[in-house]
Amino acid sequence: MPVYPPFTPVIAALPSTVPFVGPEAQQRDSGRKFRARIGANESSFGPSPRVIERMVEAAPDMWMYCDPDNHDLKVAAAGHHGVRPQNIVVGEGIDGLLGLLTRMYVSPGEPVVTSLGAYPTFNFHVASVGGRLVSVPYENDRENIEGLLEAVCRENAQLVYLSNPDNPMGSWWEANEVNRFIEALPETTMFILDEAYCELGPASALPAIDVARPNVVRMRTFSKAYGLAGIRCGYAIGEETVIAAFEKIRNHYGVSRMAQIAGQAALEDQNYLAEVVGKVEAGRHRIAAIAADNGLQALPSATNFVAVDCGSDGAFALKLMQALLARGVFIRKPMAAGLDRCIRISVGLDHELDILAEEMPKALSAARGG
Repeated sequence: MPVYPPFTPVIAALPSTVPFVGPEAQQRDSGRKFRARIGANESSFGPSPRVIERMVEAAPDMWMYCDPDNHDLKVAAAGHHGVRPQNIVVGEGIDGLLGLLTRMYVSPGEPVVTSLGAYPTFNFHVASVGGRLVSVPYENDRENIEGLLEAVCRENAQLVYLSNPDNPMGSWWEANEVNRFIEALPETTMFILDEAYCELGPASALPAIDVARPNVVRMRTFSKAYGLAGIRCGYAIGEETVIAAFEKIRNHYGVSRMAQIAGQAALEDQNYLAEVVGKVEAGRHRIAAIAADNGLQALPSATNFVAVDCGSDGAFALKLMQALLARGVFIRKPMAAGLDRCIRISVGLDHELDILAEEMPKALSAARGG
């Protein structure tokens, strides 16, 4: 038998699992392409035409490395939010920035608080540094901020994570409630406020940005409303000393030249963003109507997806998801107890939602054994 170099104890103890099985892997397994790709919360509307134009213009320059300082994109994001470039760090999407933050604040065995069933990639980052995950169940299909606060204080947690608006349920808290949560947090606990979907929700859910607080980091992405999921680019906003600490460990060449150019162009075209927000709102209404036509209930959503209550248990919702997948409709579902009664459907193009409307009754019949 070969002798292998040993993994670290933390990595050796982790199970061999992945947070998501992508649609590409599912298509390879089935040998068929999905007819409607409405499961990954991407924007089917794509990026602004001005962004595409800038990317095409930039393509011949891709032989060069990126600017390791991300200077132009940092300046653009800072101007967009009315802060200084020193308050912005750019990374490989929110996922990449979450990995850096867990490395910055969590040592093996230390507690980290999140919601049971919330964005699972964050949990993987916590596990990768040996952190101890403390999970608080949702309450009324929303992340329970009172429960999160109680767990932080009980555990003396290093880090607490909240997405607002939320994935996977699409729910949200108003800004005054988020601010109350921030005010009540211990100063020694870092708060990650993941706002990946914030452009798609009500303005009343967005607290004013306060970069004077050293225990709050806000996360933004170009993957959702801006239609650039494939370029893997996002940024964090925070107090200057905290943001400077990212420089110690970030991959300085991790955000490509193309991603930096696309992100800057996307911020410059706020008119297109407003168009997409309107299309997403219309799509949410369409999904809700399709659900109602089939005796299901769509939950209120401030994101580019809708959680649909299947009116039964997690086993039935899983059957319904599998029946839709078999009919070429890619969707996903929450897996945590209580949330798993739902399926999750991303807003798609009109023809994709037409396919959903056509296939939903057949999938329901199959799930019910008809």
